[in-house]
Amino acid sequence: MTIKHESQKIAQNFYTFAVLLFLVQVVVGIIAAVQFIWPGFFILNFNTIRTLHINALVVWLLVGFMGATYYVVSEESETELWSLPLAKFQFWATVVTITAVVLGYIIMGLYPQANILVSGTQLLNEGREYIEAPRWADILIVVSVLLFLLNCSMTVFKTKKWTGIQGVLLGGLVFLALMYLPGMFYTKSMVKDQFWWWWVVHLWVEGAWEIIAGALLAFMLMKLIGAKREVVEKWMYIEVGLVMFTGILGTGHHYYWIGTPSYWLWVGGIFSSLEPLPLLVMVWDAFRTTREHRQVTNKVGLFYAVAHAIFNFVGAGLWGIIHTLPQVNKWTHGTQITTAHGHLAFYGAYVLLVMAMIYVTLPAIRGVKEFNSSRAYQSFWWLTISMVFIVLTITGAGMVQTYMERLMGLDYVAVKANYNLWFWILRAIFGVGFLVGVGIFVVDYFKLGKEPARLKSAA
Repeated sequence: MTIKHESQKIAQNFYTFAVLLFLVQVVVGIIAAVQFIWPGFFILNFNTIRTLHINALVVWLLVGFMGATYYVVSEESETELWSLPLAKFQFWATVVTITAVVLGYIIMGLYPQANILVSGTQLLNEGREYIEAPRWADILIVVSVLLFLLNCSMTVFKTKKWTGIQGVLLGGLVFLALMYLPGMFYTKSMVKDQFWWWWVVHLWVEGAWEIIAGALLAFMLMKLIGAKREVVEKWMYIEVGLVMFTGILGTGHHYYWIGTPSYWLWVGGIFSSLEPLPLLVMVWDAFRTTREHRQVTNKVGLFYAVAHAIFNFVGAGLWGIIHTLPQVNKWTHGTQITTAHGHLAFYGAYVLLVMAMIYVTLPAIRGVKEFNSSRAYQSFWWLTISMVFIVLTITGAGMVQTYMERLMGLDYVAVKANYNLWFWILRAIFGVGFLVGVGIFVVDYFKLGKEPARLKSAA
């Protein structure tokens, strides 16, 4: 695959920032794991480290999506981006905003009194889990996303060339932008506030992001194995339709115990049980397409793309459904089982997706057709094996926690003191293994296409 338009190279800026944030996210994640064993391990407390870990994850994936979208929209529209200067401005504005937010979290972790009230809102951290960014940062993020959508939309309108991949990708991004808005207002009722809060947290990762994933997977299958557009787009529509149908109403599994009406038990239970279906279709579609087309242009890119489909189903689908039915969730909600699902779901659904897009598009951006793929495979196996054991360890911890807290009635501190040691030691060990995989990936990212392709690895 070769680059067709010079402005597609802007994707590399976003990829680089995403890769660096990925490294930061994993480093602070290991610090958090060690703090479960040794609370005074680091100068920043666990709450601050956890905020950095989760926010870095969300942001680096979002930035990676932006880079991939700029590349795909230009390619699908068969034209340069509408405004390359605007894309560069939007990139640097995003970098400055995110860096300022991270520094704010760190300052608040060191000096909590610095989080003063300004114009009715907190200066450094609003305190809402997963969407802690202060209001000024929210506004700047919205402006950045609107500039991004404007540039992508005008690129399409400029040529008046519409494709299914284009439409689904832009639709998913608009959905993503709209779902950020419910997180920007408060209500006096905690129940209502949580109701709207889940529109951001759930409908991003199990709605908008899954739509984006479907479009990017379809694009990659076309480019990697020459799959016919009409075929991949047909299955993309089916996958996206199922995601919208099950994902939106599946939000109900977050409403079981927050004071909402009891009908959410039925809605959440039924549609949560259907949520693995589109992910299963995605896996089946990936294997069906790769069986029918034998001409592979980028083996490592295809390897990551298919792995994304598989682990999306396992992490988001299977590990999600094991605890989202109300009869089970009654006992497991708020335990480490939820944490296990979150880790494997994000890894399979989005981490591998962005990595796949990097390996598919970066060689073209750097003007190489062949590259040393050995590090890419090493990184995958370090990451995947480590993540599997992290998830199994946390799942085991969640099962013990559920039994001791919910059935035996012991309090959280007593339970943590009794069961944490070996679970957290193993979690930290496998976390270091995951960091090794990330380190190999970071090195490979900066070296890809800049050294002779002297080694060829079999998938």
